[in-house]
Amino acid sequence: MKGLTYLSIVLFGALAVNASSYADPQSDNEMIREYFDDRLPDVALEDYINGVYAIDENARLQWEDIEEFPPYEDGVDQGQELFETAFANGKSYADCFPNGGIGIKQDYPKFDQETGQIVTLELAINQCRTTHGEQALAYGKGELAYVSAYMAFTSRDKLINVTVPNDPRAQAAYEAGKKMFYARRGQLNMACATCHVNNAGNQLRADILSPALGHTSHFPVFRFKWDDIGTLQRRYAGCNKQIRAKPFKLQSVTYRNLEYFHTHMSNGLAINGPGSRK
Repeated sequence: MKGLTYLSIVLFGALAVNASSYADPQSDNEMIREYFDDRLPDVALEDYINGVYAIDENARLQWEDIEEFPPYEDGVDQGQELFETAFANGKSYADCFPNGGIGIKQDYPKFDQETGQIVTLELAINQCRTTHGEQALAYGKGELAYVSAYMAFTSRDKLINVTVPNDPRAQAAYEAGKKMFYARRGQLNMACATCHVNNAGNQLRADILSPALGHTSHFPVFRFKWDDIGTLQRRYAGCNKQIRAKPFKLQSVTYRNLEYFHTHMSNGLAINGPGSRK
């Protein structure tokens, strides 16, 4: 099958990483799109931002009803209030970001030339706080997730535009994230790709597995399981626990690199966060 051929190429590229390998993110994106076009031919590219609701019509109808009164609305309102509240020194989040922090979510995660590492939006939010003498917020949920959700809301309909510059450190971070995405781990010996590439669209117990393409577009997300808004890396940690693997620390280099690759996969798709999911 053509799709399996492309998947094999992607997997090989992810696992055969060595010091002399060269990151080719554009080719990766083309291959994953062709793979999903072959696997799920009835799903339009732009509809992947809706996750499983692009596949399951009945679930989509229920989700559209929920979106009439979105459960994340209060969190976004809290995030806006927090975003606009001045720090003790009179500065605010707007002083830390381009365009005052409005409509910039689509550019994250990004490679930082000074540190040589990947900076996610949530990490940048806390860096902003500590720069201006405020305590860092807990990652994963709570106030930081609300601020991030508000910033995502201001970026709705903007196209994801994560770049991998021609810098060996950026390419190494991208490749490390790619390897993490495809590497099997935990007692169940599963990778991110096991569910969300190889088995995307298949049913696991009562759930249909969502495709990786478009995954990051709707985060932070309100999950009914959480009864609150949570970040993408909170979801990573939950997935690791489900496959009986020890989660990494939120905003660790490992998870930031994974988010870098995972988000780049959806370049060109629209931000529609925060979203609501089961």
